[in-house]
Amino acid sequence: MSVNESLDRTKEGPKYKRIYQKLREVLADGTYMEGNKFPSESELVETFGASRPTVRRALAQLESEGLIQRRMGSGTVVTPQKTHKLLVFGLLIPELGMTEIFEPICQGISRAQVGGQHDLLWGPTFSNAGTEEAQAQQLCRYYIDRKVSGVFFAPMEYFAGGEERNLAIMNALDEAQIPVVLLDRDVVQFPARSKYDVVGIDNTRAGYMLAEHLLLSGSRRVAFLSRSYSAHTVEARIRGYAEALRTHLGKEAQTLVKWGDPNDVAAVREFLDREKPDAIICANDYTAAQLLTTLNELGVQVPSQIRVAGIDDVKYARLLQTPLTTIRQPCQELGATALLAMLQRIANPASPSREFLLDFQLVVRKSTDPNAGAQSETGVANHKGGESSTSPENAEAGSANQTP
Repeated sequence: MSVNESLDRTKEGPKYKRIYQKLREVLADGTYMEGNKFPSESELVETFGASRPTVRRALAQLESEGLIQRRMGSGTVVTPQKTHKLLVFGLLIPELGMTEIFEPICQGISRAQVGGQHDLLWGPTFSNAGTEEAQAQQLCRYYIDRKVSGVFFAPMEYFAGGEERNLAIMNALDEAQIPVVLLDRDVVQFPARSKYDVVGIDNTRAGYMLAEHLLLSGSRRVAFLSRSYSAHTVEARIRGYAEALRTHLGKEAQTLVKWGDPNDVAAVREFLDREKPDAIICANDYTAAQLLTTLNELGVQVPSQIRVAGIDDVKYARLLQTPLTTIRQPCQELGATALLAMLQRIANPASPSREFLLDFQLVVRKSTDPNAGAQSETGVANHKGGESSTSPENAEAGSANQTP
């Protein structure tokens, strides 16, 4: 197989995608016919000068499209080139339209250049369903009746008994033999792990990095604020936050976790008076924006009196009166990875569950600046636009860590 010259002429994009595209061309031009043995991983590693995980990822994409089949003990063979039916996927995302993070994830699913043609069903709005969980249950039934090819599900949060309702939806989809990929979070609480594929970020590391940033900026009494009955991802963020405190403060570390409504002026005042935090990490940007409004009402200045940070980097995070330090999630890439996970799940329904963890960025803005009182906003971070961002890992190498 002569491929090196073609790869050299196409240097854009991750290497696994270039290998995948070249192998797809080889299959299309008839070099390998139906039933022929396909080159092994070892042969492709040598041919492309790539790592085994990179080659394996390219092969997984070909297999998810039904172009090849890897058989235990007999290697990889070319499958019959059939006209594949149009795949239709349902989006079961109760927070769609209420939080910005899921819209770009859905765009990533829609625009991803993997697999064959596919359509996304956003589902109807059930105006008579009442509660969010009732609407989710009706939407689940709608997708089952439509016999969709798969469902992307963001488990519900912010109400008591959420885990039981989420599991009821999963059981219904299981009975209908509809594959599911979970977005952002699992349906069960750590340390339990469900049998479903999950696509998100390492929330423990995200909580750690935010807390570490605040500690290195001079804070010592760092608190964590979340609304009650939040998603399981928040617990992971709290674990990372607590670990950063232990690492940097040792015996002086004291976790200050507040569960409640950031709009409750009296409750926020009581928490500030009792715990006297000098910084607060919020479970997400929406909570942080609400807290900033409450602190302003209380006459507490940010960041000179207290620093505030969030997670998600929604559009308005930089437009707040005090631009918000936050964790930027790679939403488009999360969507593309979710689609790849779904196609692989359809091709290999019995394979072990996986967790795809994509890299993220810490975006530093004025809300955590230790010198805001002495410097102008544009001089705070010494970066254009008054913000800086750090990406601690190589995106191609760490963008889809899979853990069985």
